[in-house]
Amino acid sequence: MDESSCSAGKSYLTEDEAEPPGSAASALSSSSPSLCTTVATPTAAAPPKQTGKLRMKIGHQAEAFRRRFFPNAGVEQWCDWRWQLRHRLRTVDALSRVIALSADERAALFNPDRTLPFAITPYYASLISPHDPGQAIRRCMVPVIAETIVSPGEEEDPLHEEAQSPAPGLVHRYPDRVLFLATDFCAAYCRYCTRSRLVGGYDGGRAAAQRRRWEAAIGYIEATPQVRDVLISGGDPLTMADDQLEWLLQRLRRIPHVEVLRLGTKAPMVLPQRITAGLCRLLRRYHPLWMSIHATHPDELTPECEEACNRLADAGIPLGSQTVLLAGVNDDVSTMRRLVCGLMRLRVRPYYLYQCDTINGSRHFRTAVQKGLEIIQGLRGHVSGYAVPSFIIDAPGGGGKIQLLPNNAVNRENGEWLLRNYEGKIFRYPDRV
Repeated sequence: MDESSCSAGKSYLTEDEAEPPGSAASALSSSSPSLCTTVATPTAAAPPKQTGKLRMKIGHQAEAFRRRFFPNAGVEQWCDWRWQLRHRLRTVDALSRVIALSADERAALFNPDRTLPFAITPYYASLISPHDPGQAIRRCMVPVIAETIVSPGEEEDPLHEEAQSPAPGLVHRYPDRVLFLATDFCAAYCRYCTRSRLVGGYDGGRAAAQRRRWEAAIGYIEATPQVRDVLISGGDPLTMADDQLEWLLQRLRRIPHVEVLRLGTKAPMVLPQRITAGLCRLLRRYHPLWMSIHATHPDELTPECEEACNRLADAGIPLGSQTVLLAGVNDDVSTMRRLVCGLMRLRVRPYYLYQCDTINGSRHFRTAVQKGLEIIQGLRGHVSGYAVPSFIIDAPGGGGKIQLLPNNAVNRENGEWLLRNYEGKIFRYPDRV
């Protein structure tokens, strides 16, 4: 499509101007400093000395990016998660100042058929290669034309969440647990998002409407005593302000039969500044509370991410990672080994490796199922058992999560099992008859 014919205007915004309901970043400043490329990148800029008020450390890569593209933003601003949300890259102009857009990317950004918004925090943008469209994080964040092409077997809602929703924003698929979609706002939008049909379309900060949805969902949970586990997701619940998040946690904790609360988030990867000391103190009050972190690639495991995970772990929150298997991103044993070992160092247990869901426009991200089995086989024996995730397909049609395993039980003969180990060697185990 010719750029001059695009009707979106000069800014080409792809998300509502307003910030999410309850977000501390909701007052978007019209005087925000613009991107600037005239400041030279320091060749070996040392991270600023951390003194005085506790704040997130800044790695060398992010610090060089800050000095080059946000020279008017001080360290305190950069380390403020609200500032990061207010200054997300959401326009073609902003994105093209920090990376050299390929023809494919530029065409996708101007394509009216693209429905999923794009937004990237300045911090996460600092991890993107400015010149390589095939770089893992860039592939996950920057649109390409392939995401507008719907292939056979793809659906807007392949997991049929809406058919299993007894209340707005609530999915009840398994007997003892529910998925609570608290918000449809994310700090950054992954191009393979399972809920691309929902995210980025919030109603401009109408907190009252959001509260009514929450109350309806909470009412269902209160009336359903078999629900003992609530996973709060979205969107990303950690984009909400502390008072909003605490209100929700407090209301759920009051329900006698709710034993466990879980949070699903990508904040430690895309917005580590959100993991403040205040947030950790808040979360500690609602144990038992677990957290599922969406990790995709070892390049995300920066000093900032490490500090965020350490803060959460020190607050007594068990951390597990959920990784989506993506073609050209993490679909080889070497990359996955670096990711799971890196997560273990950060006290994050690799939990699930997901086959990419069959959402519309996902074919270029999906691998053959066999690839996932090969990766699991390639991890076994070479990394700790704690570091080997379960390979999962979330069954299209609402069937739920199904684990796939490499076939290591070769055969049973003469009262013995023939078993294949990680080296491919066969061993016999006498079966009890």
